[in-house]
Amino acid sequence: MRSLILRPSAKVNLMLRVGARQPDGYHDVRTVLQAVGIFDSLTFTARRGPFALQSRAPGLALDESNLVWRAAAALWRAAGKTGTPRDAHVKLDKAIPMAAGLGGGSADAAAALVGLNQLWDFRCAPQQLVRIARELGADVLFFVQGGAALGTGRGDEIFPVDDITRFGVILIKPSFGVSTADAYAWLDADRASEVASPVREPRALDVGWAGHALLNGLGAVLTTIVLVRMRHHPANRDYVARRRAEGRTTKEIMRILKRYIARQVFRLLATAHPIPAPAA
Repeated sequence: MRSLILRPSAKVNLMLRVGARQPDGYHDVRTVLQAVGIFDSLTFTARRGPFALQSRAPGLALDESNLVWRAAAALWRAAGKTGTPRDAHVKLDKAIPMAAGLGGGSADAAAALVGLNQLWDFRCAPQQLVRIARELGADVLFFVQGGAALGTGRGDEIFPVDDITRFGVILIKPSFGVSTADAYAWLDADRASEVASPVREPRALDVGWAGHALLNGLGAVLTTIVLVRMRHHPANRDYVARRRAEGRTTKEIMRILKRYIARQVFRLLATAHPIPAPAA
């Protein structure tokens, strides 16, 4: 029985600019993606019978809607096979938080393309895997290469760039997740009603590229997306309704949620690095 283990990483967007919604339903984006040190683990095993995907991750779909399944089916067809994929078992151990914007599902799909290509001995060329990845999604295309990259268009035009200077990133994952489609739809709705915060002047972020600094619009755009997610999420709708019943405007509620985020970040940092009490 042959087995292969791959550990795809998560990603963060060091810079993200979300443009207006286009007629085709997609948004024009500009982003810099960077792989980070959080990993899922996929074990590929040759096993006779229908293709099978196994995972203990709560809430993770294991049917044909899963990106690993879709990657397997796309690769199977690209190799000229008919019917549904077979003769492979994939065990997926999740460590990348789901519905958190970290690209876990896309990373797993990219790993599935590489791992199954070897397991099935299809010998698809890297350029062919890139074409399949592009069909599966913009982030899948990024994870086929990893490292750091510039994404434009729908996010599916990926251009590798030099790795940035090594530094730490604090990731804060709330107890709920929101799909990317919902987040963009809510952002569009708030922009249409002129609720979204105006984009502030970007700040320069030193990422170690000689002579170049990254203009970081992350704070304004991603904070707006986080606030939009919080305000629309079912877990917070009662809170928003109560505030509106008190006569609060949407902008006032957004300011309250922004202060809440700041307090939670402060508490997290204070827990990780306790702040000494002032001297008496």
